[in-house]
Amino acid sequence: MEMARRPGTTHEVTNQAPPLADYNLFATDAALAEALERAGASWHREALMRDGEQLGTAGTIALADLANRHEPELFTHSPRGERIDALEFHPAWHRLLTLLRAEGLHALPFSNPQHGAMAARAAGYFLHAQIESGSLCPMTMTFASIPVLQREPALFEQLRERLYARKHDPRDLPWPQKSSMMIGMGMTEKQGGSDVRSNRTEARPSGAASGRGAEYRLTGHKWFFSAPQCDAHLVLARTGEQEALSCFFVPRYAPDGAKNAVNVQRLKNKLGNRSNASSEVEFFDAYGVMIGEEGRGVPTIIEMANHTRLDCVIGSAALMRAALVQAIHHARHRSAFGRLLAEQPLMQNVLADLALESEAATALFMRLAQAFEESADSLAARAWRRIVTPAAKFWVCKRALAFTGEAMEVWGGNGYVEEGPMARFYREAPVNSIWEGSGNVMCLDVLRALEREADAAQALFLAWRREAQGHPALEAALDRFSALLNGAPGTREANARHIAQQLVLIAQAVVLREGPAEVADAFIATRLDEHCADSGRVFGTLPARFDHAALVARAFPAP
Repeated sequence: MEMARRPGTTHEVTNQAPPLADYNLFATDAALAEALERAGASWHREALMRDGEQLGTAGTIALADLANRHEPELFTHSPRGERIDALEFHPAWHRLLTLLRAEGLHALPFSNPQHGAMAARAAGYFLHAQIESGSLCPMTMTFASIPVLQREPALFEQLRERLYARKHDPRDLPWPQKSSMMIGMGMTEKQGGSDVRSNRTEARPSGAASGRGAEYRLTGHKWFFSAPQCDAHLVLARTGEQEALSCFFVPRYAPDGAKNAVNVQRLKNKLGNRSNASSEVEFFDAYGVMIGEEGRGVPTIIEMANHTRLDCVIGSAALMRAALVQAIHHARHRSAFGRLLAEQPLMQNVLADLALESEAATALFMRLAQAFEESADSLAARAWRRIVTPAAKFWVCKRALAFTGEAMEVWGGNGYVEEGPMARFYREAPVNSIWEGSGNVMCLDVLRALEREADAAQALFLAWRREAQGHPALEAALDRFSALLNGAPGTREANARHIAQQLVLIAQAVVLREGPAEVADAFIATRLDEHCADSGRVFGTLPARFDHAALVARAFPAP
């Protein structure tokens, strides 16, 4: 007998995957846990376990949606006509910053220095980045500013307590009146973009003193000025007729308590990263203090950029991880043609291939974080930091684009609508390839680093040779890479992307060999073997000899 339908309904909703919520992001990630152990950061495991559980709750996941649907608003003037450049964020944004700050992701290796602290912080950042990306921007810049500001002892002593504080202070006040603060940076201008040496913003001394530690007045603009609500920014500008740039600490409020003359012209209407405010600004005799030596602004701020590039790698790896677990979850609950998607061989192949890519990205950024900590004492670690980081920033951020698109396709039409998370992940994916140096800039930086850090590069490649012993495919890949590096000098720049790609794939293979053999073997066979031309071009082309179901189960265990 046919059951009667409820009045006003035409059908029952069936075969729809439930929202993924109330799971522990850390406890379900074996690759991250193993990398944490290898980096000597197991002391942070309990904190990550607690944080992973909190981040996976339905309530925290909802904050990400709210922060991106209710975008920041700019109010340039008060009702009385005063210039205020005030920014208003949804409470969800401030709640996300509160969570980030409480975990010390803005300062952990500096405020709590110990072995493994960089890797511990990277793991925590990775967990948060799986939930929401825009709120990471001011935390990344604050984190990256600390090693730069530490070189200015008098200034840093005033800022230290507020930079290290673990409570988010959303009040728009002069930084001396706040309990915590955030730092941004302003580098790019309309005419130059990544070519910051073409910047035209000028700085002139406020008084008789000039040079490091002196007060200046800045006039000019910045075309991209992210997180303008930060309490201060590090800004590049020229002094006098000098072609070389200097670096300046430019607070949101001048020392007299008045708003500094950094006028926000408008907020950028971005493809993704919509919870975060990015802006265009103009400086009208804005107050600033020179940090670093005069004319050495680019080397001064490049230390900040090195840290932000690592965070771009982590952020893209996190987008991969977030998209992967959503795809696996969906496939385990959605049926088609009489079987669950997750039980169908071709879908298992796609998910297993995505799982390999995700684990390789995770293992890589954790190894890079470890190198940031060890680079002062090891040539090989210095090469990981200086040479592999820009290559990883190029490759992992690029792979996130294809990865999130493939994961969205697993969801089908449901993935393409804004009610679910996949569309947001996809819109978010391009940003890390563009910010902090686009792909070509990164690849050219790899070439420069190989030339300038020749001793470190040699130490790294010798270490990789030792790691590759007994694995013919990896040894052969190293031989081909060596031949590529030793090719005609005139073709090296044109081949820079190929060089960076092969460098990263070998680096990923090396770190994966520290984990389960089945993962490393599948990755090498499909990414580095000279006979793998038919694999890896699109996801889902793994040879049948690999256990696809086991790779998926390792990536995200079934509840």
